[in-house]
Amino acid sequence: MHSRYVERDAEAMVDRYARQGVATDVALRVYTTRLLGQDPALVLHGGGNTSVKTVVADLGGQDTEVLSVKGTGWDMGSMEPAGMPAVRLAPLLALRARAELADEEMVRFQRANLIDPMAPNPSVETLLHAFVPHKFVDHTHSVAILSLTDQPDGEKICAELYDGRMGIVPYIMPGFALAKKSAEVFEAAPRAEGLILHKHGIFTFGASAREAYERMIEMVALAEARLRRARKAVFVTAQLPQTCAPLASVAPILRGACSLADPRHEGAWRRLILEFRSNDAIRNFVNGADVAR
Repeated sequence: MHSRYVERDAEAMVDRYARQGVATDVALRVYTTRLLGQDPALVLHGGGNTSVKTVVADLGGQDTEVLSVKGTGWDMGSMEPAGMPAVRLAPLLALRARAELADEEMVRFQRANLIDPMAPNPSVETLLHAFVPHKFVDHTHSVAILSLTDQPDGEKICAELYDGRMGIVPYIMPGFALAKKSAEVFEAAPRAEGLILHKHGIFTFGASAREAYERMIEMVALAEARLRRARKAVFVTAQLPQTCAPLASVAPILRGACSLADPRHEGAWRRLILEFRSNDAIRNFVNGADVAR
């Protein structure tokens, strides 16, 4: 995995959004959010969120410290400023003193503190973004990170791999409890560049959008390299013919095997139209010695 940050492109986005009255912080946040969201190896099933702590004018014209965070339902890969609702930061931070907070209460509280009452619901992980003091915070469900954390000894693997550069957070369902625990882990290691959430994903932090983004890329690249080290084949390859039979020979056999008797007419069959697909991943699976299983 490599950084796709291009300074010229970032500046162009800042200029374009400035003409719409969007601040530089938010424009850069949108730019790096798109970079993350457009990489399917980072946003498994579309998951992930980003934020920036900044200052905006409220509806009364008063400058207010806010957390602009990904809104629920927005796609990171095509993010727009409207998809980063601004929530008053001070009330969010005050919630840290609570012992517990139900999800329904959390959602209502976050909506009550929106700068724009018509904005989308902030992410369910808004409080985690708020409780971490860094200006820019990125979160993804990286495939490589999950491939490490989902191992029986995933926490140990990540602790060894990152050697103090990342805090390790045990698995907790997203919400208030996870946000509090993550803040505790960070405060125990305030020099950490991010957090590994066991069986969940990864957070990285930065003083700038570029720093947070490139830390994400670096940490995921380390996970990818760790996965390649002494990796065993998932499927043992069977001994197969060196060439495949032509489709013209195979298709009638498959089509006949998949046909269904048509109960409306004696001797009639419902025949399927087949589409043939092949790529390295498909061939690796169907060529496995255990494919029958």
